[in-house]
Amino acid sequence: MPSEDAILSKIPEVTLGFWVIKILATTLGETGGDSVTMTWLHADQDPQNGGYLIGTGIFLAVFVAAVIAQIATRRFNAWIYWLAIVASTTVGTAMADLFDRSLGIGYLGGSSVLLGLVLCSLAAWYLTLGSIDVRTVATPSAEIFYWVTITFSQTLGTALGDWTADGTGLGYDGGALVFGAGLVLLAALFCWTTVSRVFLFWAAFILTRPLGATVGDFLDKPTSQGGLALSRPLASGVMLAAIIVLIVILPQRPGRHPGSDLAAQLP
Repeated sequence: MPSEDAILSKIPEVTLGFWVIKILATTLGETGGDSVTMTWLHADQDPQNGGYLIGTGIFLAVFVAAVIAQIATRRFNAWIYWLAIVASTTVGTAMADLFDRSLGIGYLGGSSVLLGLVLCSLAAWYLTLGSIDVRTVATPSAEIFYWVTITFSQTLGTALGDWTADGTGLGYDGGALVFGAGLVLLAALFCWTTVSRVFLFWAAFILTRPLGATVGDFLDKPTSQGGLALSRPLASGVMLAAIIVLIVILPQRPGRHPGSDLAAQLP
């Protein structure tokens, strides 16, 4: 029989509650990231003033510290895990804006590069460890691959959300509807087909980020740009409070290794 540590993942069980918190976290990543880079550092007024670079550095430091704590923790800890997720969304927001606006790569170019990085990260993970199922994330090597992939996917989501809202003319509300519809389609595939659960997880994980990005922008962008012009710090505070409440009231159990049920049946 495998040990309990080998059976239990360092990643929470993927439930409806997981996805609700994930969407809130990605929305917080957008409003929180913009609070620092735009409201505080005014990078939206001058993309070359270093605001996006400074914001990326701040959030990257928090993210790295959270990931180190996550890897050092022997068992799943909901607070550390969700702190790392929120940090990854804020660093993704600042980094995507740095690539798109300060470096001039553009939304579509940035999205294409980041999609390639996500796919390369998943391929390297699979070739090295033999599985990209998040329920197998119980060792430092698997966690490193997981968080690298997360970083690329969160940054991709921000760039993709901005491109959909601004580059296609759909606007923030239209973009949110598109990505929301995509998640509904993935949920239907999960319920009524035998499509790979691992594929559906990563597709949904990536799609929740542009959904959060477009919702966050819809909340805090000026009305002249199609937003509600809400205070970024206020919106971020509300999102953070909602995440904390949900972590407390919703079950936060670690996922179980996909082979653990079979192992438990063996004599």
